[in-house]
Amino acid sequence: MVHSKEPIQILWSHQFDREPVQQDCACASEGALPEVLWQPAGTVPDDDCACAGFSQASGLTQPLSPGTRLQRAGDLYRVSLTGEHVCYYAPLGPGGVVVLNQAARRILNAFASAATMAQVGGSLPGLAPQEVERAIGQLTALGLLLPADVQQPVTEGGASTLSAWLHVTSACNLHCTYCYAPRTGQAMEEETGHAALDTVLSTALHYGYEAVKLKYAGGEPLLNFGLVRMLHRRALELTRQNGLELQEVLLSNGTLLTDEILGILEEMEMRLMISLDGTGSNHGAQRPTANHRSSFERVARNIDRALAQGISPHLSITLTGEHVDGAAGAVTFALERNLTFNLNFVREAEARVGAWQVDEVSLIEAARRAFQAIEASLPQHSLVAGLLDRASFASPHTLPCGAGHHYLVIGPSGEVARCQMDLCRPVSDIWANDPLGTIRADRDTFANLSVERRDGCRSCTWRYACGGGCPRLAFQATGRVGAASPYC
Repeated sequence: MVHSKEPIQILWSHQFDREPVQQDCACASEGALPEVLWQPAGTVPDDDCACAGFSQASGLTQPLSPGTRLQRAGDLYRVSLTGEHVCYYAPLGPGGVVVLNQAARRILNAFASAATMAQVGGSLPGLAPQEVERAIGQLTALGLLLPADVQQPVTEGGASTLSAWLHVTSACNLHCTYCYAPRTGQAMEEETGHAALDTVLSTALHYGYEAVKLKYAGGEPLLNFGLVRMLHRRALELTRQNGLELQEVLLSNGTLLTDEILGILEEMEMRLMISLDGTGSNHGAQRPTANHRSSFERVARNIDRALAQGISPHLSITLTGEHVDGAAGAVTFALERNLTFNLNFVREAEARVGAWQVDEVSLIEAARRAFQAIEASLPQHSLVAGLLDRASFASPHTLPCGAGHHYLVIGPSGEVARCQMDLCRPVSDIWANDPLGTIRADRDTFANLSVERRDGCRSCTWRYACGGGCPRLAFQATGRVGAASPYC
């Protein structure tokens, strides 16, 4: 009986809802003992600027038995890290990115050919059979081991949350260079807001959703914050009456936040997302004020004010390629404050179909510099859900977003569009009988197809991480439905 110096390590970022545990068993034959480390669930940030369509792969539904024949997943991406650790990504595994040490890899590789737990458990010198069995169960739960001769299914649909963008105003105090929102200066009226909420709630109940996510957007929604407060109270009442979960987020440019507003947001328990594209002139060049001055100092000051009041805003960082150091500066700013963030690639406000131009070299360089900033100051929370535009390594999904399936994008006048970028081309309104049904049936604009039905995506290792990328952008770039994103 010896104490282990090199435990079996299976590390992953988010999958199980438990506190981090380090097993400290003291009995085994020579060699490694199991030690399973993970971060508690909930550390993967919700991407508040867009919602992924998580049509997930089905996991193992029946418990393992000693006679179950298992085999290593066939489509594993593998890359060596520092030291003895290796990173694995199973496209259909619910564990996302998984890191194994040498002892754990011995167990995984023992299933290169189909075998039972009993066959493997007694064939690995230096590892206690009962600890091997426990590790096998965890590798199976993460999708790195699969029942032999059983095809892992991918199911479409099944989202439990209906997302509704409430554009409470089209007015804004910034003139962002890449803004695609209509700028009519119109504010949503209280009567329209209440009708919008009634439609969202009735739609959620009709289609059997369990939760409603409201995104208060604009323009700059703080320019109509009184309505936001009214709608919050109404939404809270309606969801409680109907047994629905309520999620709310305010999407702001961050310039108009005051101590009073922050106190109200904290009282309402409403999340806050702020757009930040860099520091200093990098942010200011992309997100200037109406008189062409930088907005960075004001935004940075208000973010720190929010933190002082106990509010941690999520940062949305847009890469344009015009300022290759911008994203890296924003990432460093976020990491210094332990803030969650996601990286987005720019969308042109309006462009003729087929005329899309992408400066790939600059965008990739901007992303690389952002990743270098992350590597220089690794956070305690997981980043697997927001490292690249519309990509999430948190769990497999066949859709990049819920547009056309689980979205209602509502404008100041009650118009309803499929996507927040298409608010100027509505397909219904909140007074219609079934606006979500109309959205799902619409074929005049882009179609948000499963990644399995998109050109160039079907055989890609990463298809269940990105879902094929933004379908509207792909249609705008190519004029074809089902094309891969130009940001692939």
